[in-house]
Amino acid sequence: MDNALFNKTITCPYCWENFSIFIEPSSEVGESYIEDCYVCCRPIEIYIASKHDDFIEIRVNRIEGNEF
Repeated sequence: MDNALFNKTITCPYCWENFSIFIEPSSEVGESYIEDCYVCCRPIEIYIASKHDDFIEIRVNRIEGNEF
């Protein structure tokens, strides 16, 4: 695996808009972090579910208490 960032399109679990994020290749399975939606600005938990060569599966979750 090279050192290029993985570009992944995700769907915001609040506003349902799609946008791209970049995942570092050094990210480990089971790692999670918080990133704000680029459209509605609500925080999203991004969880790295699995990694295979040039493919990373991620899961996105709402953060409790951030619903309008």
